[in-house]
Amino acid sequence: MLSTKYQPLYQQVYDEIVKRLSSGYWKAGDSLPSEFGLADELGVSQGTVRKALNQLVAENLLRRRQGKGTYVAEHSNESSLYRFFRYRELGGESVIPETEIIAVSKRVASERERRKLSLTDNIDVLEMVRVRSIRNKPAIFEKVIQPLAVFPGLDLVDEIPNSLYAYYQTEYGVSIVEVRDELHAVELTDEVAERLNLEIGSPALMTERSSINIDGRVVEWSQAFCSTDNFVYSVTLK
Repeated sequence: MLSTKYQPLYQQVYDEIVKRLSSGYWKAGDSLPSEFGLADELGVSQGTVRKALNQLVAENLLRRRQGKGTYVAEHSNESSLYRFFRYRELGGESVIPETEIIAVSKRVASERERRKLSLTDNIDVLEMVRVRSIRNKPAIFEKVIQPLAVFPGLDLVDEIPNSLYAYYQTEYGVSIVEVRDELHAVELTDEVAERLNLEIGSPALMTERSSINIDGRVVEWSQAFCSTDNFVYSVTLK
């Protein structure tokens, strides 16, 4: 039963469902009980449950299947890339990038990484360096920092797929529901310029991204460098 104090009942239902999702009580692809079943269990009306479910569907945490019910959203490779990949060709449509992993190394998190990921001292992270291409043209040089406390054994995996978010969900029960991007104008260093086939010192856009799990934790931090000669960072607001 839910409390009648402090928060609206639909918000309490919302919070309870998110709690269950983040704890793994329901996993990706699982079917939720019916609205009547949840309402009875939580001691609220069907309308209150429906309002909470509608919000979760709008936030892409749940999916509705006509005539079948409500399910935990699955992050497929394509859906994750289309939702969170922001770089496009000039005036181009959404495309799925190709990814080449250049290097993977296990090390202790730097002070800045600890701050970005809310880590304590002496926590190991995996640094993944990769180049992402659009239509066979190198577009993005990226460094991805992954805490091994969140992704144990990731340093032992031989092949990691193109979409990290889909992999996190299927292998670790970590569902990325939000990203926060900070954009900076920079000049390309020797290493990045060489990987992107550009001149050293060329102007570029650098994106710092914090990837946020369903429970509100930042579980991945990355830096992506992209030349603006052929590509743009694109956001559609509705």
